Amino acid sequence: MLNRIDLRGGVRDPRHLLPRAQLDVSVAVERIRPLVEAVQEHGYPAIREASERFDGISPEVLRVPAGAIAEAETTLDRQVRAALLESITRVRRVHADQRRTDHTTQVVPGGTVTERWLPVDRVGLYVPGGLAMYPSTVVMNVVPAQAAGVRSLVVASPPQKENGGLPDQRVLAACALLGVDEVYAVGGAQAVAMLAYGAAVDPEGNLRCDPVDMITGPGNIWVTAAKRLLRGVVGIDAEAGPTEIAILADDTADPAHVAADLISQAEHDPLAASVLVTPSVALADAVDAELVRQTSATKHVERVLAALRGEQSGIVLVDDLAAGLRVVDAYAAEHLEIQTENAREWALRVRNAGAVFVGAWSPVSLGDYCAGSNHVLPTGGCARHSSGLSVQSFLRGVHLVEYTREALREVAPHVVTLAGVEDLPAHGQAVRARFAEESA
Repeated sequence: MLNRIDLRGGVRDPRHLLPRAQLDVSVAVERIRPLVEAVQEHGYPAIREASERFDGISPEVLRVPAGAIAEAETTLDRQVRAALLESITRVRRVHADQRRTDHTTQVVPGGTVTERWLPVDRVGLYVPGGLAMYPSTVVMNVVPAQAAGVRSLVVASPPQKENGGLPDQRVLAACALLGVDEVYAVGGAQAVAMLAYGAAVDPEGNLRCDPVDMITGPGNIWVTAAKRLLRGVVGIDAEAGPTEIAILADDTADPAHVAADLISQAEHDPLAASVLVTPSVALADAVDAELVRQTSATKHVERVLAALRGEQSGIVLVDDLAAGLRVVDAYAAEHLEIQTENAREWALRVRNAGAVFVGAWSPVSLGDYCAGSNHVLPTGGCARHSSGLSVQSFLRGVHLVEYTREALREVAPHVVTLAGVEDLPAHGQAVRARFAEESA
């Protein structure tokens, strides 16, 4: 079922040998550039035309009425409501502990630097709505932003034909449960452009979406391209690529569990990556057999098989778990499962992963919904340098510098010296001027 890559015998740098989806975001950027520019210049007409072209529908007014959001909550299935509330509770519990506190350092007597943590003022949260609907992504975006103290939150999600041109009913219900009442039925690159530049959202121009300071949330390649193009106009969390799972497993792992977890990731998208790293040929064979058995019974079988058979998925054979650890660190998976003997010990040695799921009873799907962790995570190897979404994503550190006259006088010669070294004499003069009467 899965392609095999044999790295036994040792490979110094396995990165170029590992399976990975081939996406050229730079090409997509040029494809969506005219659309983004049209939204910047024309606003509502450009947004609506794009929605009609790509989604096949666009409501007359792009902002979702408050009544529709409230109704989505009241008509929500009881079990779905209970599950969403449990997810919200657990995610809030974890993210509440991430809030940073201000700290003042006394550098010298009379000289202090205070680091303040201030939330971004207004944030646009993107919730995909293509192959699947993601009310859980509303939770994962909104909760950390609220915990950070973001003043203004706006959600954009594609219009759905089966919901009368509004976003998915469960997405709207999640917004209601979290107290978000500014929601737009706009998806794709046009949503990102609308959030970045602001735009009228009705034909008469009476209603507007004000521009945001930051955009977060996953999306397809067109959303990713728009975020790359508009980085700098707004802040972004990351450039999300196709989702991925890597599993480091030995012969103590249950092949049925491993196969089920690989399939669960593959059902997201034909480009989703499912990678098993193991020193056990017996486990690899057993997982392959389980994949054949389990995929025949899964709902989205064509999508799953396309992902599992794609170049981005495979089984990587290694000499031992230490070699496997080097491989998964090089791969830097969005989701990494450790299904080995002494799983926690191996998990604590991992350097690069968006999130690590430890042991047989911590599958990725738990993290997607109800672990309390965040499921908006870096993809495409970006876990080597980037983190998943958290409260810190929405905070900015601002330094308050406070020196007394005496503290400045004491350090003034050093400031003047360094200004001279860099040939910036006015910098030194800005300090000298404060003590001019003393040298007169």
